[in-house]
Amino acid sequence: MSAPPEVDRRMLEALVEHWLPEANGRRLLLVHGRYADGGDREFGIRTKECRCRVHVADRHSLLGVLEAWQDHQREHGSETDTADTLLVVTTGVEDHQFGWDLLAYAVQRRVLSVDRAQIIAQRFGARDVDPRIRREHWLVDALLDAEPVEGWPRTGSVLTRDRAIHALIGVRLGRAALGEDAVDIGTLLDFSLDVAGTTRFAALPAAERDGLTDWLTHTVGDAAGLLLRLAAEGRAADAMPLGIVGTAAVGENASPAAALAFGGLLGGVRPEQLGAFTEAVEGALERWVSEAESGGRNSAGAREKVLAVTRRAEELAATAGLTAELAGNRFLPSAFTARLHDFATALTAALDGTGKLDAAEDALGALRTHHLARLAGERMRAVDMAVRLARWLEHPVPEPTSVADAIRRYSTEWAWVDRALTTLWAGDPAGDPVLGRAYQAVFRAVRERRAALDEAFATHLPSWTRHASIDDPGGCLLIERVLHEVVVPLARQKAPVIVVLDGMSGAVAADLAEQLTQRTWLEASPKARRIAAVSAVPSVTRASRPSLLTGTLTAGDQTVEKDGFAAFWKRPGGSGLLFHKADIAGDAGHRLSDQLLTALSDESNVVGVVLNTIDAALDHGREGDRTGWQPGDITYLPELLDAARNYGRPVVLVSDHGHVLDRPDGTKVPVDDVESARWRVGEPGEGELALSGPRVLLGGGSVVVPWREDIRYTNRKAGYHGGVALAELAVPVLVLLPALNTLPDGWELLPADRVAPTWWQRRAEQPSPPQAQPKPAEPSATAAPPARRARKEQPDALPLFGVDDQKARDADGDRAEQPSLGQRVVDSEVYAGQRAFVPKAPDRRVVAAIVDALVEAGNRLPLNTVAELAGRKSRGPEFFATILQRLLNVDGYPVLSVDGGQWLSLDTDTLCLQFGLTRD
Repeated sequence: MSAPPEVDRRMLEALVEHWLPEANGRRLLLVHGRYADGGDREFGIRTKECRCRVHVADRHSLLGVLEAWQDHQREHGSETDTADTLLVVTTGVEDHQFGWDLLAYAVQRRVLSVDRAQIIAQRFGARDVDPRIRREHWLVDALLDAEPVEGWPRTGSVLTRDRAIHALIGVRLGRAALGEDAVDIGTLLDFSLDVAGTTRFAALPAAERDGLTDWLTHTVGDAAGLLLRLAAEGRAADAMPLGIVGTAAVGENASPAAALAFGGLLGGVRPEQLGAFTEAVEGALERWVSEAESGGRNSAGAREKVLAVTRRAEELAATAGLTAELAGNRFLPSAFTARLHDFATALTAALDGTGKLDAAEDALGALRTHHLARLAGERMRAVDMAVRLARWLEHPVPEPTSVADAIRRYSTEWAWVDRALTTLWAGDPAGDPVLGRAYQAVFRAVRERRAALDEAFATHLPSWTRHASIDDPGGCLLIERVLHEVVVPLARQKAPVIVVLDGMSGAVAADLAEQLTQRTWLEASPKARRIAAVSAVPSVTRASRPSLLTGTLTAGDQTVEKDGFAAFWKRPGGSGLLFHKADIAGDAGHRLSDQLLTALSDESNVVGVVLNTIDAALDHGREGDRTGWQPGDITYLPELLDAARNYGRPVVLVSDHGHVLDRPDGTKVPVDDVESARWRVGEPGEGELALSGPRVLLGGGSVVVPWREDIRYTNRKAGYHGGVALAELAVPVLVLLPALNTLPDGWELLPADRVAPTWWQRRAEQPSPPQAQPKPAEPSATAAPPARRARKEQPDALPLFGVDDQKARDADGDRAEQPSLGQRVVDSEVYAGQRAFVPKAPDRRVVAAIVDALVEAGNRLPLNTVAELAGRKSRGPEFFATILQRLLNVDGYPVLSVDGGQWLSLDTDTLCLQFGLTRD
């Protein structure tokens, strides 16, 4: 025999497990080998047939083997007594040197050779191994050495080479190097950031490293070979950063100088290998960026990985002198900064007339293609706001012709200007001076125009304030008429929840509404636009909030508000309960008080709740650093919205007045008779108005109030109210519906794309100007203007999807109309073909109505609303959405899609294409 190989305990266990069933009572196992130093000399073995105690002796002479066997017999008694013990002797003595007297006691009556490949097969639960495993000694050695404590995973009857190496990778490199039962370059790049795993790889024997590298290169591609080479050199952490920098050395535009400079970082590498590697790195980074954007459980970790890799790439690029060559890279931070500066330069040029806004728009488009823009949310928010304001500056803005005109235009356009200004005032979150100068230029230009609009608005106020009343409001919604004209129609459908956000301005309302309608709420209005009321004068809580909550122009405190609110709702035969700050908080373990929850659960109550977070932030300085508000920033608002939704109640988010923010360039006017930060008595000065009349509830009916935002009479705070700037006097009124069935007759839904002004949208999203149409010979006498939502059938009059539904629709006005889009869908042959494959499909009229409701709601509705329309609210809206998808998603195209598990979205263009219809 050849020189005895080294064997260890695992090999012996495998041999014992294999031969023990065939031992036929023999308790001596002779093994050709040398037992590893330090190996266990005694251990237990259990097989399906039996179990025994194994004793190991390493003897390399005939006499030594005989002595070991005799000692074992003496110690364990007769052969019968040794049935549960086994002596394993590792030896270099060959078969012919033993006599038959000793071999008679040995299993198989011979010295057994160690078939290491067969041992491996056994450890994997296989009968045999791939012949290639036998030829690769590095793999056999590694599999014998690396077997985990729990053993190798069971496999089929034959252990394949790929399966063996895959299992080995899991142990040697760690689970980070494995995907879902497959290794790809993405998982290997994840592995490159695993310090423990890459350190283990670098410490492997050279033959095993080379074998794994060859296999992974063949399986995954050239990129794997380069990555593992770096890992073997202890540079795995630089693999992905080098992949970014390496883009300077590949491609058609790569210069020899760049390739030479990069070679100094990485050494010799084939161009095709580098190209595959850089492409793989960029793909993995894009995946991480998407994961970071998702907001999921791993988003924070993905974000940190991307930033760490790109920062290191920046350092390596600077070391190699390749920063300039990488200016077009979509991951390098310096390239992102360069694009930001290009944008700032183009924006400044557009403002001073040396350039066009189109250039700034193009620079913004280029900026968005950089992947770090997707992770720089706050910085990109400021960029977006700057370009939006630049668009607004390009549009002519006529002066308001009346108070009503100014309030309307503020609630539909200028509030967004103020919202963007708040963000721009804070500047670039990273403090970039180039961006700061550009933002300052935009801010000053916009503030100059906004101040002019406030001044024009102020010229209409003296006359309007003296004469405006509920009988002649001058086209305005008065603060004391909000309950009458907005809340009462809602209450006819379902008792609403009125949430008074004290001090909420139009800018804050625009921010909050955008976020809430992206979730689960539908915005509605009695007009085809967002509405706003006009505060009392001065625009302070003591005058405006009682007027709002009592439905009568009056001043007072919380007692006046609570009593007046109850009295107002008692008149229509209902009841109203108002909750202030002290009434809202619950006991330990409960966010809302029992009293408030009880009121919300009783559908006969109109519930009002006053939240002071915004006003308090202005008063105590916390508003100063804000560039926007989220629902979660307002104490108790998320809980109230959730409770209202759970009870199916509409919500009215309303303020009592707005506010202006403090700016360092503001002026404290030193005057006597100061009553508040923004109103006083006496004679008006520059930037002020003297107002009097029935709408002036304080100061004896006559006050002096500033129309300029930069005037205050008291010490500095974060913000102020009381004056008559549009941002103070305009009271935002947001109506949020949980479902379509709470929409009052004659009201309209306000999809997000109809609420924001056109300049707020990105250039690609702005609607194209209407094409000139040939003038008809005669105007149609029957043409109806696009108008408000038609009155809905009352539930107690006709069922929504009843048999007589179509007859009632035809009888309404006795008019012949073109069938709706939903009706044409269900009448089509394509739908009939889809319907044949959906057992127990909903009624055709139900499907048609849902399609039409989606179109009317801006192609997006909550799942609960859709299920409610079909009368299936209690029977699983998700399942019903799946049925609708099977009916309408022809050939798998996403006509209907479910967003976030809560919304059903309709792609109208795809619907028409798949069903062969037009939208007209």
